[in-house]
Amino acid sequence: MKHTQNRDLSAKNTRSALMVGAIALGMLGMGYAAVPLYQIFCSVTGYGGTTQRVGEAQAATIKTTDRVMSVRFDSNVNSALPWTFKPEQVVDRVSVGARDMAIFLATNLSDQPVYGTATFNVTPLQAGKYFNKVQCFCFTEQLLQPGQTMRMPVLYYVDPAILDDPDTKDIEEITLSYTFYRSKDGIAVDLAKSGS
Repeated sequence: MKHTQNRDLSAKNTRSALMVGAIALGMLGMGYAAVPLYQIFCSVTGYGGTTQRVGEAQAATIKTTDRVMSVRFDSNVNSALPWTFKPEQVVDRVSVGARDMAIFLATNLSDQPVYGTATFNVTPLQAGKYFNKVQCFCFTEQLLQPGQTMRMPVLYYVDPAILDDPDTKDIEEITLSYTFYRSKDGIAVDLAKSGS
């Protein structure tokens, strides 16, 4: 009888240990999946000012409206990146739905080739899901040679659906903000924080 009780207790302990192990593995898996899932969520919803990325074919189907809106361009450079970076034009007036192009200028101030990667967002945050980029330098890592200046275009439009959303219909200005970081293999690196 005692032997049967010990065997039952041992089986319960084994099941409990397996359940705890499965839960721990599940939590570890969710930890690894959290960043890509969050990025997908932000991309789909525009959460946090994340802009949308669309193709030429989709952009060609958008109808231009009579409503005009200001788009302000903000540029920043992380202190670890020896570049200057600025828009050619700080504010642009665009018709909602019309494709437009902004040009940014980046110059490598160092005496060596340097890679940079841009991060971006839109404010007000709720406008992010309506701000669509067709082409952007921010989709790829950029290389500037010593002293090189590069013109970097952004082709974009504001989706007319912004006018039907009660949270965004009264927005008169959208700010598209970029920050360039030194990068390695497509990943932004802050040398001040990494100790390099």
